[in-house]
Amino acid sequence: MPDSDQPDVPPLPSDVEAVVARWNPQGMALMRAVLGTGAASAVTLIGPDDANTTLLRTELARFEPRIDLSDPVADASAAVETTSGSGAAPAAVALILLDAGSSLGTDTVRLVHRLRADGTRILLAMNGIHAYQDWRAVRAHNLELLAAQGAADLDVVPVSARLAVAARAGGDASLLDRSGLTALHAELAAAATGAEATGGGRLTAVTSRVLAETRQRVVDQVAALRSGTEPAQWREERTVLLAGRDGGRATALSTLRSQLHLARVDLMTDVGSRVRAMHTAARGELDRLRPSRLGDYPERLQQAVTELTGAVDVEIERRVAQLTLRVDGSTGEHAMPPRRRDSAPRVGPDPDPRHRGVEDHLMIALGASAGVGLGRLLVSPLALVPTLDVASVPVTLLLGAGAAGWVVRARRQVADRAHVRQWVSDALVNVKAQLEQRVATALVESETTLADRVVRTSTARMVETDRRVAELEARLRRTTAEQPGQLAACERDIEIIDRRISPE
Repeated sequence: MPDSDQPDVPPLPSDVEAVVARWNPQGMALMRAVLGTGAASAVTLIGPDDANTTLLRTELARFEPRIDLSDPVADASAAVETTSGSGAAPAAVALILLDAGSSLGTDTVRLVHRLRADGTRILLAMNGIHAYQDWRAVRAHNLELLAAQGAADLDVVPVSARLAVAARAGGDASLLDRSGLTALHAELAAAATGAEATGGGRLTAVTSRVLAETRQRVVDQVAALRSGTEPAQWREERTVLLAGRDGGRATALSTLRSQLHLARVDLMTDVGSRVRAMHTAARGELDRLRPSRLGDYPERLQQAVTELTGAVDVEIERRVAQLTLRVDGSTGEHAMPPRRRDSAPRVGPDPDPRHRGVEDHLMIALGASAGVGLGRLLVSPLALVPTLDVASVPVTLLLGAGAAGWVVRARRQVADRAHVRQWVSDALVNVKAQLEQRVATALVESETTLADRVVRTSTARMVETDRRVAELEARLRRTTAEQPGQLAACERDIEIIDRRISPE
């Protein structure tokens, strides 16, 4: 009968139990588990046979009452066969170790269903939480999966054996609680305790250890209150917060101005380089262009300017995106809104028709003169024949007229080409000025948007800083006012535990 096996151990007085529950809730849970009854059997450990599992078993072995854990079984199917094989009674308690960095798998869920069907009490522990920052999200997801599979009553205990080692080395009781080992041990003790675990000597040892741990925690709290370590840390934190009370506004605005200046210089230099390259390409194209195609060149130049404007817009957006990232480290949700692209600059009206000047008439005269001279030179042999001397005059005139026409046409083509080349130079100067204005406008708009963002962000940080400073000051005042009462309460709790440990 369970009642006959239960030792005759007097319960803790209510005042001692209240002190233990207040200062050491995990120890209180352990004592209640030891006082309970259950099936006395070893706990089947299901998990990887690695260093983390070995360390977990080693740290659990330091707790009283000692829980007898079986060797780890890594394979899920082997675990089912081990715990509920044919001809063998299913295990009373099974501890399944989960990975803190990954969600439950199908095999683990199937194993849980099989063990529950065999009547095995299951405990789930997520080992190695110190190595994963998102272990809380993984644990919540695992609980959702268990609830969806009809196992909402199961809990996942987060544990870290390495944190327990660090807590034991430093004597930090709060770190030991955060490691989860005390909570897991209490769960295992409640599940696997029995007549052997509840012997009088074992219960007395557990009670003594829990009382000693509780007293040490109260003593540590008294030492912390008297040393003033926490208030000093709060004052230091308040000083740091007050030093950065502007929320980083001055630094962000200075960075914004310097980066805007650098972007303006780079973009203006890039625009000048691109326009000069276009001018050089246009001059070479005009030199190779047929005279009949000179009239269509303004349209071709406008197309080239449109393409150049698109390339400049892309470069502007790239630099603005870099500037945004440099100023506030923004990502997709904080990126700059799309910039509205204006139409490309116009190269201006087509070149005016070239007007004939004195040089054109002079070229006609020079061409006629050169032609007549050339004609006279060519028909000079005919002058030796008297009968042909008169016939050489029309020939000379015809050659002079032809040479004059060729010279005039060549002069017209050269003048037209030079006229279009000058028009291109003037048009590209205007295009360069418009592109530089485009760059300046885009940077001014970006500066306005980013400065407003910096002000709003820094204002929110200032409000949060003021709130935190006020909270620290209130905590400091409250600690100063409550310290005598807390010391008296701690000393009273130590006295209560000492009376229990060393009764008169």
